[in-house]
Order: sequence, then structure tokens, then C-alpha cells
Amino acid sequence: MPIYEYKCNKCGHIFEELVSVSKSESPECLSCGSLDTIKLISACIGHLSDGSSESGSYSSSVGSGAAGCGSGGFS
Repeated sequence: MPIYEYKCNKCGHIFEELVSVSKSESPECLSCGSLDTIKLISACIGHLSDGSSESGSYSSSVGSGAAGCGSGGFS
């Protein structure tokens, strides 16, 4: 199951939640209990062919030799 980051629209708390792929509703805020939460877009970390890591968005890492998010090229 993937881990997603969420932000509460009521109190602003940002939290991570392990979510089943089949679950469609947003989780409850861990701080205030509100159900008014939104999923955030998270940066990923790609591994370069020399074994080092680079974080950032897919578009900025494509030209630098990183595997990129979702490309399946992680080492």
C-alpha cells in the first residue's frame, strides 16, 4: 500500500497516511479529526546510475540522468 501526504483544510496540519489503492475517500485529520483533507503531490527520489540519489520533480530530473518518478528505472 502506498503512503500519501495529506493536508487538512480546516487546521492546516500535514500528515502521512498508508492508504489502500481501492480507498477513494480522504482520511481523517490526525490533529483535529476533520474529514476535509486533500492529497498533496509529493516529490520523489530517483537513483542515478552511479548509486547517488536526486530528489525533485520528474520534469527537472529527466535531463539530469535521474530515473524520474514512475519511470520504473530505479536502481
